[in-house]
Amino acid sequence: MKQFSKIALFCAVLVILSAFKADVKKIVYDFTVEDINGKKVNLSDYKGKTLLIVNVASKCGLTPQYADLQAFYEKYKDQGLEILAFPANNFMGQEPGSNEDIKSFCKDTYKVTFPMFSKISVQGKDIHPLYKYLTQKSENGKLDAPVKWNFQKFIINKEGKVVDVITPRERVSDEEIEKRIIKYLN
Repeated sequence: MKQFSKIALFCAVLVILSAFKADVKKIVYDFTVEDINGKKVNLSDYKGKTLLIVNVASKCGLTPQYADLQAFYEKYKDQGLEILAFPANNFMGQEPGSNEDIKSFCKDTYKVTFPMFSKISVQGKDIHPLYKYLTQKSENGKLDAPVKWNFQKFIINKEGKVVDVITPRERVSDEEIEKRIIKYLN
């Protein structure tokens, strides 16, 4: 009987532990993406950093935000900020180019030095798994924030969790937006 009790207790502990494991939500660090050159990048490489993940487009009225993003990156990168840009062609065909076209445009026009990634889909049936995570509370445990347009920004804390979203028209150069982001650097 003693042996049976030990086995039953062991099984109960396993069931409880597996239930806890099932409840654990993903974090950004769980994803692997391709950079603009097609190289696999584990987002766990950014552990301990505050991330600003942005869907971008080259032929949008909001495209000048690249300049704001670059200036913001230069100002805060040494304090642990990383901006990760994901080109997407989901809105009125405003990112029609290839990865090479996008890379050249960003470098030549806006002198972008923050990490750029391969073009993906940020909504719809072919939504990239990272963006499914970012936009759905059932995935990220924090908020529902479907991408409304190009240049929507997600703030990810140093633990790899979604903590806030910034709408496409809000610029990182706006004082209130800057405060919302930099509070996660401290």
